Amino acid sequence: MRTSEVHRATRETDITLSLDLDGTGAGTIETGIPFFDHMLASFARHGRIDLSVRATGDLAVDPHHTIEDIGIVLGTALAESVGDGRGITRFADAAVPMDEALARVALDVGGRGYLVFEGDFSPVGPGGIPGDLIEHFFHSLCSHAGITAHITVTGRNDHHICEAAFKAFARALRAAVAIDPAIGDVPSTKGSL
Repeated sequence: MRTSEVHRATRETDITLSLDLDGTGAGTIETGIPFFDHMLASFARHGRIDLSVRATGDLAVDPHHTIEDIGIVLGTALAESVGDGRGITRFADAAVPMDEALARVALDVGGRGYLVFEGDFSPVGPGGIPGDLIEHFFHSLCSHAGITAHITVTGRNDHHICEAAFKAFARALRAAVAIDPAIGDVPSTKGSL
């Protein structure tokens, strides 16, 4: 089973997250940040990943620590659930439109965390979340999951841009971690990810 449960507690946040890569897309998300809950629920549904997130954080300060730490914990759980990567497709991409917005995501689930993020949000950002924090979430996720991601977004509406990005990432991830019976081994000439 390709599952993981991770708990992380700091002076700023307390997060418990579980996921099943081979799920149905069920999500139970409680972060204290309604817009971010919506993004993670979209991520679960379109990635067909069962995802449970319970997070408390210092939201009286701002959402930064909570969103960053959820990225860390989600990335850690993804790395654990992929394991050595035996049989995964490894590379995948997806494009998702949402009205005037378009997100393109290309992934390599190859053990090296790296993010290239191209696109802009307004200074306030989607759902009142500073726009740069969305990019920071993906950076934290990729760094801890060992995923190289190229995310390109365009559009005018921050909500649409952000939601398209989460959905495109999820769809690309679903394809990249899919088991290909023809591979049967770790998809790398090095013999490990």
